[in-house]
Amino acid sequence: QDNTISIWSVGDLGNAGLNGEYQGEPQLLCDIRHNGDVMDMQFLDQERIVVASSTGTVTIFRHHQNNQTLSANQRWEKAHYHVDQDTSCGGAACTGVICNNPEIVTVGEDGRINLFRADQKDAVRTIDNADSSTLHAVTFLRTIEILTVNSIGQLKIWDLRQQRNEPSQIFSLTGDRVPLHCVDRHPNQQHIVATGGQDGMLSIWDIRQGTMPVSLLNAHEAEMWEVHFHPSNPDHLFTCSEDGSLWHWDTSTDISEKPSFLHQGGRSTTYFSHNTINQSVVSAWLSNDPTKDRMEITNLIPNQTLSVNSLDILGPCLVYGTDAEAIYVNRQLFA
Repeated sequence: QDNTISIWSVGDLGNAGLNGEYQGEPQLLCDIRHNGDVMDMQFLDQERIVVASSTGTVTIFRHHQNNQTLSANQRWEKAHYHVDQDTSCGGAACTGVICNNPEIVTVGEDGRINLFRADQKDAVRTIDNADSSTLHAVTFLRTIEILTVNSIGQLKIWDLRQQRNEPSQIFSLTGDRVPLHCVDRHPNQQHIVATGGQDGMLSIWDIRQGTMPVSLLNAHEAEMWEVHFHPSNPDHLFTCSEDGSLWHWDTSTDISEKPSFLHQGGRSTTYFSHNTINQSVVSAWLSNDPTKDRMEITNLIPNQTLSVNSLDILGPCLVYGTDAEAIYVNRQLFA
């Protein structure tokens, strides 16, 4: 019922023991109360964090590192709302937030898109009826373009310079209108986009061509909550799910080159058959039939139980949070 935003110190990355175990306990540095469920959050810069609430409010919290406290720095009350902003029960959940300092884009259950600027009181731009269904997630495609995914299986591109309130392109999963919950774009090749949805499938799209995914990959047995390309090593992709699994998708090497991988205990690993022609990384994600390509999938949580709700990657570290009310840090992604 009472929610908080917390800042933790997980210690020095170099401070790992012989087998990579972290020395010492993570420490809670500070926390602050938060109204409503925390739907999403992102660092705006070194000390500011933008938080999306189920009440529809978007707040920027500042982390004061000198005395380790958090304070609310700026707040857009009911940035998302169903009926009107003024009624007490009018708030609609803000489902996603993405930052490119000073710009902040938010999406919500009300199908609304807001463009805010830090330190500016009013929204720079609002697209009121951007979508007739819930917008579940948003990410930047380029500085002025964003991607959104919605609850009827559509991926849309919006150009924020255009005054029109229509997307510049609409892509959709065929037929079933399976809700899409998450989206990420390839850090170097911006035309490659990954999405995940209600059915646990991973979809890879090439937004330069067609309106349908280039490939659909069987992944999780329940909703996929988050998908992320590794920011500096995008041959690697990570997905997590309601089914309690967290998958590492690796298109970087020919599997025949590393047979030792088969014998690492405690990991359940699925291999796709592969051809030995050394294809480029691009075609590995964009191939029409990824099962022919070199792709290795590892479940990083073999004895899964509860939903894995969120994940993020920084260098060799993977952080994820689960319904067990626990946060895990895996420091050996490429061990």
